[in-house]
Amino acid sequence: MKLYIVVLGCPKNEADFSLFKYHIQQLGHEVVDDLELADGVVVDTCGFIVDAKQESIDTILEFVEHKKKLQQLRREFKIFVTGCLVQRYPKELPVEIPEVDGWFGVIPPKTLADNMEKVNKYITDPIAVYDFEGRVDDVSLPYAYVKIADGCDRACTFCTIPKFKGGFVSRKLEDIVKEVEYLVAQGKKEIILVAQDTTGYGVDLYGKPMLPELLKRLNDVDGNFWIRVMYMHPDHVTDEILEGFSYEKVVKYFDIPVQHGSKKVLKLMNRTKTPEELEMLFDKIRNMFPEAVLRTSVILGFPGETSQDFEELLEFIRSVEFDKLGAFIYSDEEDAASYKLPHKVRTSTAQKRLDKLMETQAEISLLRNQRYLGKVLDVLIDEEANGVLIGRAFMDAPEIDGNVFVKGSDISGFIKVKITEVDTYDLEGELV
Repeated sequence: MKLYIVVLGCPKNEADFSLFKYHIQQLGHEVVDDLELADGVVVDTCGFIVDAKQESIDTILEFVEHKKKLQQLRREFKIFVTGCLVQRYPKELPVEIPEVDGWFGVIPPKTLADNMEKVNKYITDPIAVYDFEGRVDDVSLPYAYVKIADGCDRACTFCTIPKFKGGFVSRKLEDIVKEVEYLVAQGKKEIILVAQDTTGYGVDLYGKPMLPELLKRLNDVDGNFWIRVMYMHPDHVTDEILEGFSYEKVVKYFDIPVQHGSKKVLKLMNRTKTPEELEMLFDKIRNMFPEAVLRTSVILGFPGETSQDFEELLEFIRSVEFDKLGAFIYSDEEDAASYKLPHKVRTSTAQKRLDKLMETQAEISLLRNQRYLGKVLDVLIDEEANGVLIGRAFMDAPEIDGNVFVKGSDISGFIKVKITEVDTYDLEGELV
């Protein structure tokens, strides 16, 4: 069977599906990039917030229409749906969309491949973390995501992930090292470590946070490549974890979602650190690593958020001066503890606050970018378009941050670029 793959949601899913492609090919199937050549589709869904759920449903329905058109031409087309949306609504979805041929929850890539055509519905208890057995990546990309754990033990009131993905489960350290060795040998120049909370890595297996040891072991892997760590919970960032960023290959990029800057709202979210403690953490990081890049994310319109709380958030953002910031409007999920909180904020009000926050952040981002003007940076090339190389320096993660643009062609890997122009989010430069 020729299968077309669609991965929705967070980059963490990309790591799973590179392994799924390997296992599906081992069973004699073929992965194709052209839907018109496909005999079926595998849709990996996201079920975290309303917008993500709607995107997943819309995508499934698009393939249902495609299937109906092919049926008129007497061509068979199968639809398989997997991921968090199925794990969250295993009873409702098969009833609402009967045209789907197979429903699968959050299961390891090999289990998905082995069972894809055997059963109509295959839902497991959360969760199982795969062992490395091989993976098939997009060879055009110089980076690869590596999942080090899955699930979550935290109790943030706005989040439903623990309810449908289960508790935090780490992969064995040796297994991760083996996968990274394989990826670097295949030519990957950037390894991006992902989990629901990377600071918790290893606690369940080894009795203590093992992210520092993991970074040490990965730093010792032969090859010229970056190691980037994503999704660090601020309540659990320790001095030992920060010291793990001292290794040469670990980029000084700290992705630490704070979610808000109001003490009251943070308490309602069940986050333990106060804004003052968070500022102390970010000050510590910048004192340890003067070149450090700070990325965070915040939620606007959380139940009970007042105009005063929003002003406190703005002041917090101005005080810390994050290099990168993502902001989202609160999604009122029925399974989340925050769903029962009073004093809901109108979406229109939350949107106005979001717009104002991003205006403020744009000014900060431009100011932070100006420090690179005239400097020579190592840039990893992601792609080439019309005689322009598009890459990223250490301060930019793929898909979510900015880019570095430089004239050139037929160049891959790392290059030296002198920055000649800066924008709010992107940089331009010339080859050195």
